Amino acid sequence: MSAVVEEVARKLGGHSVLGRNVRSQADLALAVRRRLPLVALKGLAQAGLTEQEIERFVIPQRTRRHRADKKQPLTIEESDRAVRLLRIQTVAEDTFGSKEKANTWLRRPLAELNGEMPLDIAQTEAGARVIETILAKIAWGA
Repeated sequence: MSAVVEEVARKLGGHSVLGRNVRSQADLALAVRRRLPLVALKGLAQAGLTEQEIERFVIPQRTRRHRADKKQPLTIEESDRAVRLLRIQTVAEDTFGSKEKANTWLRRPLAELNGEMPLDIAQTEAGARVIETILAKIAWGA
């Protein structure tokens, strides 16, 4: 799991954006509590999330512009949502071996999710755990 945490931190911009090295879940939780800077959202886009998805799952565009004007970071809740989505995307990327395959799978309706997309289910922490369990089963060949 620390490899996933370190990859999530790298995607968020690493030390230069987070202001510290992130090597553990505790380090990542602290970064979330301290509120991520808006520039960390670039990592979500680079990971393959669309602007519409970032707006829908993390922070509305209007709010983002307002925060940028006032040079304010994301809230704790927005930071948490950003990290959650990157964590799921990173685990999927690890499972499927490529960013493209991971992002395709995250947007594919799954029968075991009642036809919903994993990305939609991952909006909550409980849902993200479900997606991680499915990805673990895939990784183990179940």
